[in-house]
Amino acid sequence: MSTPAAEAAPEPFSRKTLFWGIFASLLAAAGFFLLSTYAPDFRQPEGGATPLSKGGSGYAGLVEWMKLANGQSPPMARSEQALSSGPASEFLLIVTIAPNSDPAALARIIKLRSGKATLFVLPKWFTIPLSDHDGWGMKIERLPSTVTNDWLGRIAKAKLGEDKSSVGQIDVAGRMVAAPDELQWVADDHPLIAAGNGKAVLTELDKEPFYILTDPDLINNAALKDPQKAAAALDMIAMLEPGKGAVMFDLTLHGIGQKYDLARLLVEPPFLALTLSVLVAAALAFLHGLGRFGPPRTEARAIAFGKQALVDTTAMLLKRAGRIEELGDRYAALMRARAGALLGAPQGLPGEALDRWLDSRDHGETQSFSRRFKAANEAGTLAQMHEAAQELHDWTTRRLGERR
Repeated sequence: MSTPAAEAAPEPFSRKTLFWGIFASLLAAAGFFLLSTYAPDFRQPEGGATPLSKGGSGYAGLVEWMKLANGQSPPMARSEQALSSGPASEFLLIVTIAPNSDPAALARIIKLRSGKATLFVLPKWFTIPLSDHDGWGMKIERLPSTVTNDWLGRIAKAKLGEDKSSVGQIDVAGRMVAAPDELQWVADDHPLIAAGNGKAVLTELDKEPFYILTDPDLINNAALKDPQKAAAALDMIAMLEPGKGAVMFDLTLHGIGQKYDLARLLVEPPFLALTLSVLVAAALAFLHGLGRFGPPRTEARAIAFGKQALVDTTAMLLKRAGRIEELGDRYAALMRARAGALLGAPQGLPGEALDRWLDSRDHGETQSFSRRFKAANEAGTLAQMHEAAQELHDWTTRRLGERR
């Protein structure tokens, strides 16, 4: 009595579960790829004079202060296109310059903002990051005037004043605030914010709506700890902005949003269309591979059986070795010996004597075999060899038929 067949073990997961598992994995991989690509743009810099920095020389406090005052967070320009297109052309752009900023980026900003209200804030202090507090910085010393004048000269034909200002307070839009330490100023007979006679802390260019704040200690994080300076900072910006709340901060000068790599090119125009096309093609190929059209094809043997396969394989090897053209004389000698054996030629006849004996078997044509033997022996091409071999074979077959 035969034993019953063992039941097939159930599958641990259904096909629907496997499908959703693969889909979730692909979705997670795509999300990880996008986050990894754009993560540097949203990572806050460690210290420095940037709108995202919480250090004393940064301006994150001003951004938060304007958010509380206007009810909404001011936009950040992360690309050069955002500096001049759309609503940005109506905004007051605040450009905070750091000692390590890119001069070429500043030149592009000046060109893009031509005819548009822009406030440039000059650098003042040399700072280093604090290891105990992420994003904080420690003030070391004031920047050399040559460094600050280099940045100022890229915006306007001016230089910082060399004399120390003796004023103790500064009038900012009708609000008196304490003058910063080691005040930076430029010579201007018509200053927007003065630091004494002919000395300006805030000045305006003649041919462009560009404003230059020479001393950042009036609006940076270190300044906003003073309530009077915090209020004066809003008054100053309100005095310059075209409309209420129309203020935007620049991040391109600090390299944020300007770093391009292969991953970003794949997910942004104009190469986004190519990426989507490749993904769609891959998805279609995957769906096509889920189903099978007809039974699977049986894999053929690498070397087939039979005499025909042996002949074909030998011919292929000879052709790849380039030796087929050299086989004419050998084939002719082989056919001579075979014809002599089949027709009963005396044994021991040498080659030419055997040719004469074979020619004598053909009474209708003199030297019939010798002529065919010579043609096969002298064949130089594959076509000539095939034709001569066929004639030798036909001659041998015909003589055997006559003998029988």
